[in-house]
Amino acid sequence: MIYINAFILCGLICAIGQIVLENTNLTPGHLNSILVVCGAILSFFGIYEILLDWAGAGASVPITNFGHLLFKGAYEGYLEDGITGLLNGILSTSSGGLSVAIIVAFLVALVTKPKH
Repeated sequence: MIYINAFILCGLICAIGQIVLENTNLTPGHLNSILVVCGAILSFFGIYEILLDWAGAGASVPITNFGHLLFKGAYEGYLEDGITGLLNGILSTSSGGLSVAIIVAFLVALVTKPKH
């Protein structure tokens, strides 16, 4: 059943994103930012943890999970070290994903020829 739940939730997030892109003048970058903020807001209200339990990878793969991770890291860092832990918590939870994204982007840039 978890596979069906993952398909439904991830498909719903992607469908909402596609509908927004087709019916507004927003760029994919704008939509990315909106989805990250939505993930953080859902995490703030405790909804994203419920979605993770219900859908597993269907909630942990989309870009909304990045907002959840940022909020979760900031909150845990704040609880441990106060204001200074806020930034440290954000960096500790998202550093792995950001590092991989930077390395892969660099490797792709080496292999491909950009037009501009």
